[in-house]
Amino acid sequence: MAENNGTYLIRGAAVLGAGAEDLLIRDGVIAARGTGAATHADADRATVIEAAGLVALPGMVDVHTHLREPGREDAETVETGTRAAALGGYTAVHAMANSTPVADTAGVVEQVYSLGRAAGWVDVRPVGAVTVGLAGEQLAELGAMADSRARVRMFSDDGICVHDPVLMRRALEYVKAFDGVVAQHAQEPRLTAGAQMNEGEVSAVLGLTGWPAVAEESIIARDVLLAQHVNSRLHVCHVSTAGSVEIIRWAKERGINVTAEVTPHHLLLTDDLVRSYNPVYKVNPPLRTDADVQALRAGLADGTIDVVGTDHAPHPSEHKECEWAQAAMGMTGLETALSVVQHTMIETGLMTWADFARVTSTAAAQIGRLADQGRPLEAGEPANLILVDPNARWTVDPAKMATMGRNSPFAGLELPGKVVATFYKGHPTVLDGQLNTPYREVAGVS
Repeated sequence: MAENNGTYLIRGAAVLGAGAEDLLIRDGVIAARGTGAATHADADRATVIEAAGLVALPGMVDVHTHLREPGREDAETVETGTRAAALGGYTAVHAMANSTPVADTAGVVEQVYSLGRAAGWVDVRPVGAVTVGLAGEQLAELGAMADSRARVRMFSDDGICVHDPVLMRRALEYVKAFDGVVAQHAQEPRLTAGAQMNEGEVSAVLGLTGWPAVAEESIIARDVLLAQHVNSRLHVCHVSTAGSVEIIRWAKERGINVTAEVTPHHLLLTDDLVRSYNPVYKVNPPLRTDADVQALRAGLADGTIDVVGTDHAPHPSEHKECEWAQAAMGMTGLETALSVVQHTMIETGLMTWADFARVTSTAAAQIGRLADQGRPLEAGEPANLILVDPNARWTVDPAKMATMGRNSPFAGLELPGKVVATFYKGHPTVLDGQLNTPYREVAGVS
C-alpha cells in the first residue's frame, strides 16, 4: 500500500472485538470513530483500509524486552528488535538494562533512547539499572536517568535479583521522588546456585539441579512488605509459580502498590519439555508445572497479574545450540506474544479482546507511565493501534522472524491470530502483515 498524506480510513473493524466501526486517522491521532468517520471532511483524501473481520486494539506495550544494544549486537540490535516488536503488534517496548555497558547512567539510557527514535518502529523506553553494573552493591544514578531525555521511570537489575533488602528498600524510597517503579527479578540467589530447571519431579528424573519455587516466592514476599513499608511502587517481573500468584493476591487485597507480569511462555509451556534436553526451553525463571501454568492463567484473568511481558531474550545460535548445562537462558517472544495470549486466554474463554487490551497495553502503559500509549480508541486520542486477524492460523518459523534470535520455544507450533497492521503515532509501520516504513519525526518537532 502506497504512502499518503497521513490520513487513513479503517473500515469495519471490530473495536476491542465488539461491533464493527470505522476509524479515521489523521496527523497522528484518531480524528473520528463510528458513523462520522467515513463522512469526516478528511475522509475523501484518506487511504482506505478494509478491516471487516479484523479486531482493532490499542498498540501493545511490552514492559520487558531485551534489545541487547549496546554491546551485544551479535544477539540483537535496537533496529532488529523493534522491527520484530512492530510485526508483533507493539507500539512501545521497555528495553532492559543488562546491556554492555549496563544502562546505569544517563548517558547509556539516552543512547538507547536515541537509537529507538532513529529506528522509528516503536517507542523505545529504556529501563535503568537499580545498581551500578548490576552488582547489587551501590545504587545507580536513578535521579539522573529519570531527569534525562529518556525520562526513565522503570528501574530493574533484571537477570539478577536485588537481593540485599537494605538496598532494595533504598531503591524503593528513591524512585518515589519521580513516581518511578522498581521492577524486581525475584530470585533468591542462594537458593538457585547452579540451578538448571524447575525443582520437581522432572528435575529429579533428569538429575538436573532444581530451581525451587520458594526462591521466587520468598523475594516477592519480602519485597511487597518493603513496598508497603515505604509506600512505593513495586513491579514483579515474570511471575512463574502458583505460590507467587497467591502472595501478590494477598498484597493487593491489603492495598500494597504492587503490579506483576507473566510471560507468554509461562502461560503455555511446562517443565516436561525439558525432558528433550533442548536448550531452547532453558529460561530464567524456569518453565514450571501444569498446575503453575493454570494458576498463572487464572491470576492474569482475575487481575492479580496485571500484564503480559515478553521477556524477549534473543541469543546468538551458538549460545543455544550446545549442551544444556552450557546454554544461555532465554527465549524470543515479541512476534509470538499476541498469538500465545489469544491461544491461552481468549480461546479458552478466560478473557475477551477487551481484557487482552488491558493486559497487553493499557495496564503496561500505566506501569511505565507512558501517557500516549494504551489509550482508548476514541476521537482525539493518539493513533497507536493495531489490526488483528483473529481467525488466521500460522506456524512459527524462527528463520522467518525479524528478530536476530532464533531461540523461539514455539517453533513448529500452529498458533492463532496475526497482526495485519500496526499504527505508531498514526503511521503504518506494518501493513498487510509486512513491515512498511518506520515513523519519522517531523523536523523541529519532538
